[in-house]
Amino acid sequence: MPQIGWFEILVICVLAILIIGPKDFPIVIKKVLKWSRNVKSYFNDIRSSVSNLESDIEKQISLEEVKETKKDNKDNEQ
Repeated sequence: MPQIGWFEILVICVLAILIIGPKDFPIVIKKVLKWSRNVKSYFNDIRSSVSNLESDIEKQISLEEVKETKKDNKDNEQ
């Protein structure tokens, strides 16, 4: 997997300043950081939803196993 170093980041920043302009560069950086935070928050929400769903499924499975065990015990007693 390719890695990006400090020199590459510096080149990207210089090119961005030249293309966007020094006046608008801080505004663009703020918008990019805000977008990045929103995307990270979105994926964290998805991760927590999946985790909650997994725990609910595990609870449901364990409840079904308990019910089956009780039923088997009743059947064995008769």
